[in-house]
Amino acid sequence: MTVTINLQQLYNADDYQWLLATIDLLKQNRFDELDLGNLIEELEDLGNERKNAVESLLQQIIRHLLLYQYWQNEIDRNSGHWQAEIYGFRDQLNAKITTNLRNHLIEQRLKIYARALGYVQRKTNYQVDFPTECPYSFEQLLDINYLPTK
Repeated sequence: MTVTINLQQLYNADDYQWLLATIDLLKQNRFDELDLGNLIEELEDLGNERKNAVESLLQQIIRHLLLYQYWQNEIDRNSGHWQAEIYGFRDQLNAKITTNLRNHLIEQRLKIYARALGYVQRKTNYQVDFPTECPYSFEQLLDINYLPTK
């Protein structure tokens, strides 16, 4: 019981040292000494951070695809930049994605598209007629080489 109390105090004082101590306990199979409350909270936070990270990357991909395909007034000036951004965000997303995160993105795709749409509408001062529904399949969004026709 003293170890748990000490771990709880360590968590409040230095969460990185708490993490190292927790990992050490896990490696030694000393499960009864773990600070389960904070461990569960940290694992939940980790899962949420991973979901938020891949959602953000997918939203960036959608934003730049929409700008690339529909913002004709800026295409000559920004086409190369948008293509590079699309490539970079896809590269990052494909490196992070797992089966569970892929399923999460598929489930959240409509919400992510709506947020991306709101951004590009404001960026273009509502001067561009963007589709209200996502014009890209999930596979196209992840395909490192896919670019829509302008």
